[in-house]
Formats: sequence, structure tokens, C-alpha cells
Amino acid sequence: MSEEVQPEYVTYRVEDGIAWVMLNRPQYSNAQNYRLLGQLDDAFKHAVEDDEVKVIVLGGEGKHFSAGHDIGTPEKDSHMPRFRTTLWWDHLNKGGAERQYVLEQDGYLGLCRRWQEIPKPMIAMVQGACIAGGLMLAWVCDLIVASEDAFFQDPVQRMAQPGVEYFAHAFELPPRVARELLLLGRRMPAQRAYQFGMVNEIFPRETLREEVAKIAAEIAQHDRFGMALTKQAFNFVEDLRGKRQAMDGVFHMHHLAHAHNQLMTGNLVGGLDAKAMATANKKQAGEG
Repeated sequence: MSEEVQPEYVTYRVEDGIAWVMLNRPQYSNAQNYRLLGQLDDAFKHAVEDDEVKVIVLGGEGKHFSAGHDIGTPEKDSHMPRFRTTLWWDHLNKGGAERQYVLEQDGYLGLCRRWQEIPKPMIAMVQGACIAGGLMLAWVCDLIVASEDAFFQDPVQRMAQPGVEYFAHAFELPPRVARELLLLGRRMPAQRAYQFGMVNEIFPRETLREEVAKIAAEIAQHDRFGMALTKQAFNFVEDLRGKRQAMDGVFHMHHLAHAHNQLMTGNLVGGLDAKAMATANKKQAGEG
């Protein structure tokens, strides 16, 4: 095990029975490298094992909740060893489609499924951008509370991908709206997401944390075991509706797209880096 001190990509504190888990890469809009995801898993584990914690809030420091997976910051780390939570083997000495498949099977799909099954209530506190991989983090939570300036987006069709790895789109939104989210890749404002039931509450950015704390405090009054059973009940019903099977199928399509991109362009995401994606997003939104 390396003794090198790792950057603090996630912060964790407990106040009045509420665990505040905050993504802490604001200089990169909280883009998720694999070390951040590992630290996030550690924070969630601490919260689950602490009997004083009744509710978990997931947020992001700075202007944005999360701009998605890290596809090009200086701290991109898919080349580094990582601790694996599922029983998939190491990706580093593998080639072809196998390398990325086993990496994302654990690091993206596996972690999100693990987090969805956390027995304590979770609230996503979303401000600014919630893009692609950011959607995955918000969707594993039980409630999504957003700021008035928040927006939700999955623009990975630009990379010839059928949506992000944790494919909950068609379960979070009406079918035609989910198709729109992917096929057009446009930003969905918080108010529109609220109209479709994907967002529970909307508040001004300056009072967002205070309002989330009130909601979390109300939930924290309930019996811990009763809340755990309630979460299991909803997960059970979603699986009866085919959520897990659908996600498995689309995950395979996602990796067919990665392999195709690699063959056609020599790049997993069709040659688009973080800067190119951000520029396209701003142009589409009329910001540049």
C-alpha cells in the first residue's frame, strides 16, 4: 500500500444525526475520478456503520454538483491501481474491451448499485450542473433537492454512447422525456425535472443547504429499521419492474460503443475530451 498522501476529494462530517458527504473537486466542477469514487464509498461506509447517523446528504462543493466522470483533468487516474468493491479482477494488465469493461463494471455500475442499496435515507443536494456521471450519483439517492439554477444533462450521445453506465433514465423520467434527454442531450432545468417528479424540492441556491438540513432533520426522526425496510421495499419494486435487467443490457451496449469507438477512432469516447464536451455543452446552451 502506498504511503503517499491522497488529495481529499470527498469531505465528511456529521451534524445532528446527518452525515454531510461532499464532493471536493470544485476546481474541476467535481468531476469524478476513481480515487474520488473510492473515497465516496469510504464515506458512505462510515455513515452506514455510525449508529448516530440517521440520514446521509450527498452534495458538491463550489458552483456545481458534478460535471460527471473525469475524462480529462490532470488528475485522471484510470491508469492507477484501485481498491475494488466487487469480485472483478484488476483492469490494469488487461487489453481490448476487457480493460474498460471490468473497470466500469466495478467502478461505475458496481459502486452505484452498492450505494442504491444503502439502508439509510439519502438526499442529493444539487446545485448548478448535474451532468452524466453526476446523474448517476443523484439517482442512487432517495430524494433530490435542487437549487433554482440546477440543471440535469446526459450529453454522451456526442460520444456515440447510449447513456451513462447506471442507466436509470427510463425509470426516472417518462419514456419520451428520457429519450429527449439522451437524443438531444439538452440541459433539463430543475423546474422541468420537478414537473416530471425527478426532483422533489427546489430552493434558491443561498438557502439550499438550510432547507436540505430541515428535510433531513424531519426524516431523522423516524425509526432506523423502518426506514431501511422502506428503502428495501422500493428497490424490490423497481427490480420487479426490470430495472436491474434493463441496466445490465444497456451496460453491455455502452461497452459495445466503447469498443466501436476504440476501433474507429482509437479513443474510448470518440476523441472528445472534457474541454470539447464543455465547449459543446455551452454552445448548445447558448453561452458561447
